[in-house]
Amino acid sequence: MPDWTSLSYVVVDVEGNGQQPPDLVELAVVPIVGGVIGSPSSWLVRPDTPITPLARRIHGITNEHVANAQVFADIRAEVLCALKGAVLVAHNAHVDVGVLQRKLGDWKCPGVFDTLKLARRLLPGQASCRLGSLTTAFKLADGLPDDLTPHRATYDAIVTARLFVRLATLRTAGPVSVEELRGQEMRGGEDETPPLF
Repeated sequence: MPDWTSLSYVVVDVEGNGQQPPDLVELAVVPIVGGVIGSPSSWLVRPDTPITPLARRIHGITNEHVANAQVFADIRAEVLCALKGAVLVAHNAHVDVGVLQRKLGDWKCPGVFDTLKLARRLLPGQASCRLGSLTTAFKLADGLPDDLTPHRATYDAIVTARLFVRLATLRTAGPVSVEELRGQEMRGGEDETPPLF
């Protein structure tokens, strides 16, 4: 059985405009190749509809911040390139995957590891599996620049990448296999919703 480092991953975080369904205003991706976390890429995006006051309070991104940002169509090719050939990782992944599927249209998600679900399964004694709680518990933000803050895409993607690696290496008896990390076999054909592990 191949260990978890045999796959390439891309950790994704989307910050939304607060509308339903959410549209993205910021996107960050962080690659993990060979078990090593790479450098993040991020984009501010001008959404189709304004950012709500509630969303602004959460992430701090205002309509003025994105007034001169690119629309998603302008960065679509870059985003597809960043996602190519990698399994997605996200915390509470259905939100991020849903936004990407709406924005990318015919893009086929190859599969997703949801670090929220992984944490609930692999850390049964953990009081809270919210990203902020896990970041504090495992000191996942240590060493990050002061200008990176929670609820911004780059910060959240980096700490989620660190969380994923932490969860994948909890065991001391050697590398975790992909199947052990999944907790079940990947299943389903191309027409089915990508599995969230």
